[in-house]
Amino acid sequence: MNVLRQVAAVCGLSVLLGAAAHAEDWQLAKDEDGIKVYLSSVSGSKYKAYRGVVEIKADVQTLNALQEDVPGSCRWIHACAEMKLLKRQGNEAWTYSKIDMPWPVTGRDLVLHVKGEQTADGTIVRQLQAEPTFIPAVKDEIRVPKLVGEWRMVPKGQGVTEVTYQVRTEPGGSIPSWLANSFVVDAPFNTLDALRKRAEKR
Repeated sequence: MNVLRQVAAVCGLSVLLGAAAHAEDWQLAKDEDGIKVYLSSVSGSKYKAYRGVVEIKADVQTLNALQEDVPGSCRWIHACAEMKLLKRQGNEAWTYSKIDMPWPVTGRDLVLHVKGEQTADGTIVRQLQAEPTFIPAVKDEIRVPKLVGEWRMVPKGQGVTEVTYQVRTEPGGSIPSWLANSFVVDAPFNTLDALRKRAEKR
């Protein structure tokens, strides 16, 4: 479908299907302003998976339009410095994004392969997977080697949509523990908060 041919990528660094097989024991890490963030340890990884859930007073089509504006989505995705669409093919898309990191941590970049689908009840699902070799390496950036994630937008009636944003990632290189621990909470919370503000203004 045309509405699924473009996509918003994850933040800077966001699998109900992919991570669910590897993440267990989701624990509520933040519950504020209607947004809930859950974290889960991932077997064999020092980085936790994250899941953010919020209800937004906007319909699925409004949220989908915001996500289809790939360059524009960088304004509401946490830590996004740049985002662009590389390729579209049917309901699949490939996006490139640069992720801001605080000094002295080296910036990351990310190539995502996104597959979209719309279910019979109007739910839109976008499955995300890193494809680090899709384009050549970029100077002064560390390419994120692994990421699986999912956006799920479920209509709840009366113009309300439940949005879930979930990610499991290996960011590559060295990340200080304080940054890793804050990112997994800030990324889903700030992304969903900014998306909600933009959607509810429309």
